[in-house]
Amino acid sequence: MSENLEKSHLNEAGKSQSNDSEQGLEDAMDGSEVALQKKKSGSPSSQRVQRPHSSPPRFVTVEELLETAKGVTNMALAHEIVVNGDFQIKPVALPEDSLEKKVKEIVHKAFWDCLSVQLSEDPPTYDHAIKLLGEIKETLLSFLLPGHTRLRNQITEVLDLDLIMQEAENGALDICKLVEFIIGMMGTLCAPARDEEVKKLKDIKEIVPLFRAIFSVLDLMKVDMANFAVSSIRPHLMQQSVEYERKKFQELLEKQPNSLDFVTQWLGEAADDLMNQKYKNALPAGGGAAGSGDSPMPSPAAVQNYAYLKLLKWDHLQQPFPEIVES
Repeated sequence: MSENLEKSHLNEAGKSQSNDSEQGLEDAMDGSEVALQKKKSGSPSSQRVQRPHSSPPRFVTVEELLETAKGVTNMALAHEIVVNGDFQIKPVALPEDSLEKKVKEIVHKAFWDCLSVQLSEDPPTYDHAIKLLGEIKETLLSFLLPGHTRLRNQITEVLDLDLIMQEAENGALDICKLVEFIIGMMGTLCAPARDEEVKKLKDIKEIVPLFRAIFSVLDLMKVDMANFAVSSIRPHLMQQSVEYERKKFQELLEKQPNSLDFVTQWLGEAADDLMNQKYKNALPAGGGAAGSGDSPMPSPAAVQNYAYLKLLKWDHLQQPFPEIVES
């Protein structure tokens, strides 16, 4: 999904690049105007405009690359939320035979087996169980809105880890009672679509499978909460999206100044071609020198549109695609 988002952002960034970098295009137009004046005063031979060289390459650290990638992802995500009214976050499903899925299953199985062994001891050991209760507590608290004071106090009071540890040391811990409270709180906080999953938790009697099922439903509730947050911030993002994307794109360029070398060349060549066409159109029918009046300079929008038309005949084997349209 992130890959599709990035592709969506990069395509849109190409459309905003010519507007946000209007000064750069004006510089290219100034160079083209010099070339046009030379042609009008003398030979009609095509002379390429001398564009400024791209920024020299520099070495970057892994941290810089990761930070840049994070910025691109955030910008692409914000853009997708704004333009796609049906955008939703979905749980990550690992490929069935992937190494990552196998490693995850092995690690999880080892953890749950260890928990089962601890709870089967006489007396039971609750170290792992208390850690899980702490994670559940933090997750439930993360679902609360600022006004949910009563629910916050209930969760904090019942899932008091210090008190739970004392009860475990004294053999007075009733973990089933705590799990019952957790399931009830999940039913209060979950979306209506999760009511059936929460209801099924009450039918699980063994404590270890119950813990696993609780965490599975909590993961789904996290996705629901994330989608709720997306729908809540969408109106605000729609008001701020242009300025936000412009700011993030500028930060990207400052961190990687040579990241748009091919884009600069692509737009520059498009501007040159448009200038050459306007020069030819300005020549009299007999092929004499052009009139003294200057032909209008192509607008940034015209340069951008013509540049995209050039992509239809792009020889990607001989020349790399511009960075903003690379797949």
